[in-house]
Amino acid sequence: MRRGMRRTAARMAGKKSVKMSMGVLRGRSHVPVTAEDYQFLAHRRLPHFLRDYIDGGAGGEDSMAANEDDFQLLCLRQRVMRDVSRVDTATELCGRSVSMPVALAPIGMAGMMARRGEVQGARAAANAGVPFTLSTVGICPVEEVNAAVPDPCWFQLYMLRDRGIVEALLQRAASAGCDTLLFTVDLAVTGMRHRDAQSGMLGGAPLAKAMQLLTRPRWLLDVGIRGKPHSFGHLSDLVADPNDLGAYKDFVDSQFDPSVTWTDIEWLRARWQGRLIIKGIMSDEDARAAAAAGADGVVVSNHGGRQLDGVSSTIRKLPEVAAAVGESLDVLLDGGIRCGTDVVKAVALGADGVLIGRPWVWAVAARGEQGLRDYLSVMQQEIAATMALMGVNRTEELNPELLEMDQGIC
Repeated sequence: MRRGMRRTAARMAGKKSVKMSMGVLRGRSHVPVTAEDYQFLAHRRLPHFLRDYIDGGAGGEDSMAANEDDFQLLCLRQRVMRDVSRVDTATELCGRSVSMPVALAPIGMAGMMARRGEVQGARAAANAGVPFTLSTVGICPVEEVNAAVPDPCWFQLYMLRDRGIVEALLQRAASAGCDTLLFTVDLAVTGMRHRDAQSGMLGGAPLAKAMQLLTRPRWLLDVGIRGKPHSFGHLSDLVADPNDLGAYKDFVDSQFDPSVTWTDIEWLRARWQGRLIIKGIMSDEDARAAAAAGADGVVVSNHGGRQLDGVSSTIRKLPEVAAAVGESLDVLLDGGIRCGTDVVKAVALGADGVLIGRPWVWAVAARGEQGLRDYLSVMQQEIAATMALMGVNRTEELNPELLEMDQGIC
């Protein structure tokens, strides 16, 4: 009961802070700084159904909210009179030197949120010195994205019923230069995403969707017309009409395979020579199974709260996964990261780094590549300032003793 009351209070406080931030933006000219700033600006630009596609979760969206709220149950320990004149946020993440322990998460259809959105996201990530992950259901194909940046992106993939398609996608990613595969395993079936049904994202109500588009003329011109083609870049040769997003959805839904087991991951491991990261781990048992199947890392993830509503937040599950496999595998956290302080908390609890999802899409939707560059720059400054005020100079020094933890977290 007490924990539930605290969570309710945390959500109310979080909503209040968002409202305050949005109120400043409404009231006067304002430079966006926080994730909430970019979210507000993205809402003003995107058609309603696309806005809800990014913002929404499964069911009553409790797990999505918990991902963010539960960070507020962790307090940092402030330490003073320490020499913090050499603070350095750089580290190594999944075999790559990075400017901070951050990577951009795969987001389906990001190219519908901004003109060639995946390319803009990859360029901003390259500028910031962090990896970008391209979704299988991204609008821009891997060849287009990798041609725009100096280092290849990470590639995200699902296990499909047609294993020939999986092999072809693996070969395509490798040929384009990708050396790290994020393989998503929490989509045996699609979660109940009510917002997508209500907004018309999942089809139906074409007149209502057309009206939404007409209320966003800037998006319609910049993305809807100038941002073509809008087909899923990696699946365009697999559906009859490459311009029909509904046909793509039907195809992808038909290809999700509820019979997949860890044996299939072993099959995948034998066909992928690069680094293999399993995304969608929420228990120590599954983390150990991923290690046994040949994975090089895991992502503690509940799909941003978009699959199983009622499951724990990812920050709550991080300690047990890190304790189980952290010595042998890379451990990343996905879900609820909004600022540099959240990154520091996750690393202190055992993550090697984090994935940022919704905020990077909000930033690109709101202000394009420059918006995301600015957001990531602020995030790195937040990480550095937080570390300095905690009395540490390097991310390797972060540990659980630097946190005051609610009993429900650890």
